[in-house]
Parts: sequence; structure tokens; C-alpha cells
Amino acid sequence: MKKLVTYFLQGLLMVAPLALTVYFVFEIFDVTDGILRTYLDDWLGFRVPGLGIVIIFVLLVILGFVGESIIATPFRNFFNRILSSTPFLNLIYSSLKDLFSAFVGKEKKFNSPVMVLMSESEDIWKVGFITQESLEEIGLEDKVAVYFPLAYSFAGELFFVPVERVKYLDIPPAEAMKFIVSGGVTRIDAVNRE
Repeated sequence: MKKLVTYFLQGLLMVAPLALTVYFVFEIFDVTDGILRTYLDDWLGFRVPGLGIVIIFVLLVILGFVGESIIATPFRNFFNRILSSTPFLNLIYSSLKDLFSAFVGKEKKFNSPVMVLMSESEDIWKVGFITQESLEEIGLEDKVAVYFPLAYSFAGELFFVPVERVKYLDIPPAEAMKFIVSGGVTRIDAVNRE
């Protein structure tokens, strides 16, 4: 009976990550495709799986192209002025804009993985990402801003850390993030080092 349970757990360990990955990809696909599904079904008279995603992708590419052109600059400035003059909307918009640009924008912020010495007496280190190299504007000349993502979560904590306690890691940011979010379970792939 003990071997049967061991085999079951081994099988579960092999299947569960793949099954969960397929499930999450399917759910993301279904939700994204479903945004336009009812309109497309009514318009075409039949369902075409994936057509909503293709249309959304093409629209976002066109919007990105237009957003990079000089034509969109006045519109972007106009909407930025409106949003920045509305207190509550400004808080939400600017936070989300900064968060998205930190991951995918031209000014990526999570590209400097570091280890931080948290306790000298116990030699305890924590892995995070430098988000600000200089904190002079708030009177902390000898500190840097380090973001520590939490394991199995998209949340995290921000610490102001003395520069001498920070050690830069020579690994790709994606590998560091994967290592942190998995709670240190995922191995860092040496092949993918930059």
C-alpha cells in the first residue's frame, strides 16, 4: 500500500504542473477571447475560437504603432493632463502605468537582481531587485530602493537598503524572479545567463 501511495504521489508530481499550466493558459485564452466573443458570434453567425485574441492583438499592435508616432503625442498629453488633474484617477493611472512600464516598457525596473544582507550577525541574505539607484530626492543618499517579490504571489515589499549591504547577481532578471516567486524551489538556469 505504501508503494502505491508513493507511485500516486510521483504521478501527481509529474502531471500537476503540466495540468495547471495548461489550465491557466486555457483560462487566459478563454477570458481574452471572450471579450469580443458575443459581438463576433452575432456578427458572423458562428463561433471562430481565437478570433477575438487575434483582433485584440492586431488592435494593440496598431495602437502601439500609433502611440509611437507623432500624431498620438497631443492626444496622449491631453489625456495625461486630464488624469493628472483628477486626484483619485491620477493615483490609480500613474501607479498602473509605472507598474506596466517597469515590466514591459522602455524603462524596465526589474532588471537588476541583487542579494541584500538582512542580518550581519546571522549572515542572512534576501534576493530582490533594485528599482531606484538613487534616493537623494528623499534625503537617503547612501541607500537604494530594493523590491522583494513574495513567493507564490504577485505582491512584494519595498525596502530602503544601505548600498554596502547590496550584492549584484550575475543572472538574468527572469531567472531571479522565477527563483523568488517559486520560493527558491526553481533552479537558476546557468545556460540562460546574460
